[in-house]
Amino acid sequence: MKFSLPVALGVLLVIVGVGVGGLAASGVMAVGTVMMMVAPSMLVFGLVAFGIGVKHGEFRAEG
Repeated sequence: MKFSLPVALGVLLVIVGVGVGGLAASGVMAVGTVMMMVAPSMLVFGLVAFGIGVKHGEFRAEG
């Protein structure tokens, strides 16, 4: 399966959305806490991991 940048970022957003939605619906934390603290941190971590993965893929493709 070939991924383009928009498809890969869309998959990342779906994964974060499912995680945030599940946590908000579970009642473990207040929804406000999930939206203000958990969602941004999940998104930032996902973007950092995505960037590292892209750079690692570029490195592996070179040699």
